[in-house]
Amino acid sequence: MADVLPDDAEACLAEESVMAHLATCSDDRPHVAPVWYHYDDGTVSILTGGRKLANIRENPHVAVSVQQDTAGRAEWKVTMQGTAMVVEDEEETLKAAERINPRYGADADAYPENTLVKIEVGSGTFTRY
Repeated sequence: MADVLPDDAEACLAEESVMAHLATCSDDRPHVAPVWYHYDDGTVSILTGGRKLANIRENPHVAVSVQQDTAGRAEWKVTMQGTAMVVEDEEETLKAAERINPRYGADADAYPENTLVKIEVGSGTFTRY
């Protein structure tokens, strides 16, 4: 896969335990919500449900924004646009939960009702402040 993001951005996404914001759109109505994520080699993985998942099933074009702040001051931000794919494989979902949930202080088996979504990043920007 071609490098969409610089190495510095990929390192920030992989190392920091910050919230991402996922933007979806359905029926010309945008929806933005915070999500936990895992980033690896041009793919953002999330576990989700509800409106986010319904919107992705209808329209797989999404955007993801991640920003690291310290004491209210932005340190860096990454914005990505890509195509989401719903993964209905139970074993793959469990492996994703083992990577994502503990990163945010939850047990690996927390929130079993969530569905795995993988976002292939097509374009993105990175800014360090």
